[in-house]
Amino acid sequence: MTRESNFAHQASFRDPSGYMFYDGAILRRAINPIYFPQYTKLKETGFFATLIDKGLLISHEETSVSKEQIILTPEKIPFITNPYEWSFEQFKHAALHTLKLQKYALSQGFILKDASAYNITFHKGRPVFIDTLSFDFYEENTPWRAYKQFITHFFGPLVLAKYHGTDIFKMMQTHIDGIPVKLIASMLPKKTKLSSTLFTNIHLLAKMESKHKEDYKAETKIANLSRKAQNNILDNLFNYIKNLKLNEATEWGDYYTKTNYEAAAFDAKKELIKEWTTALNPQKLIDVGGNDGTFARTVLDKVPHVIVTDIDSNSVDHNYRQLQKNKETNMLPFVCDVLQPAPGVGFNNTERASLIERLKEYAPDVTLALALIHHITLSGNVPFEKSAEFFATFSKHLIIEFPKRDDSWAESLLVRKREFINHFDFYNETNFEAGFQQYFTLEKKETVAGTKRVLYLFKTKGYGG
Repeated sequence: MTRESNFAHQASFRDPSGYMFYDGAILRRAINPIYFPQYTKLKETGFFATLIDKGLLISHEETSVSKEQIILTPEKIPFITNPYEWSFEQFKHAALHTLKLQKYALSQGFILKDASAYNITFHKGRPVFIDTLSFDFYEENTPWRAYKQFITHFFGPLVLAKYHGTDIFKMMQTHIDGIPVKLIASMLPKKTKLSSTLFTNIHLLAKMESKHKEDYKAETKIANLSRKAQNNILDNLFNYIKNLKLNEATEWGDYYTKTNYEAAAFDAKKELIKEWTTALNPQKLIDVGGNDGTFARTVLDKVPHVIVTDIDSNSVDHNYRQLQKNKETNMLPFVCDVLQPAPGVGFNNTERASLIERLKEYAPDVTLALALIHHITLSGNVPFEKSAEFFATFSKHLIIEFPKRDDSWAESLLVRKREFINHFDFYNETNFEAGFQQYFTLEKKETVAGTKRVLYLFKTKGYGG
């Protein structure tokens, strides 16, 4: 296996220490000789074993060892999420996780040489570090070399989100190497300079960076910093991030307290979804626009892995807190705007795969789309056949809810069209079914008792399962 192999992972070309590659359908990690000394020490001292035992680092098995390469097989992660798809609490926990790793590494004579947010993903209900080769030997009295990267990948985006909302995280799509410190500083209120933590770690850093931009010696000079001083910096960042709160009210945060039908109808809908889903015996399920995961939880004990996405960060946060409280290790929530799914980004637009590509690879057996199609159609102006095409790219079975024209929420969206309301005369069951049957075959159809909503079960054409 060479680094130029056609099976090499697209996100794995930057690190000279090694790379990820596909061995058939199995993802493995190759370690190059340049990293053998670090790997051997990390392994022999029990460093890796401790981190894996604490759930801080993804587990791996040593598959083969030779003079040319060491091959590891990491634990399989069903679905990778990226920083621009995280809620505020998820982003916070990913940042704190990274600081925990650096603090522990420092105590053991190592450092975290890479503090990229893309080295964290969410697995079994919590963040986990996935780059096994990001550790190096600590040299006494040297600063943390990944400090600036941590500021641009974690600390800066979190502080910006506090003042501007979680849409800030989408900037990580265009700044996969981190949001520039100068840009972060320029977007913060002037009053933040009064905070010693923000002044030191953002404003002063931006000023120094600007001052020494053309000064090669200043850029490359390594300052002296004791281990104790470094620990103080880590503790200060940790405590500040831990106490960060988001002041952002959203429309859907308490979505299910504002339903337009009675509790009995709500329960009937739950039972219908549970019945249809259970009969399909899915191993993987995604609930698109699933809010806080209420309906996905009706089948959580029957499906090994469940994804719940929503456009609203507060709803995702609520779901994330619930799954941690309930220790629901088989659910993964993340932020997703169906009208603007995450694109492929990075070099060649392939370093970070698009949402569609990742969903295709995930290949859920069942897709739920409840109380969603009227938003896509009436708010997004997306024709039914285009929505059907979207769901058909990754779905095997689709359980989708259609609010009729006289459903109060559909009516509300139609009224907002004002003088263009007649352009949406196509919004009805007949046209919905016709649009979706271009890509799906209709298996079941049932009106949810006590509502003006219809539940459909479709099977993707060409899928024989």
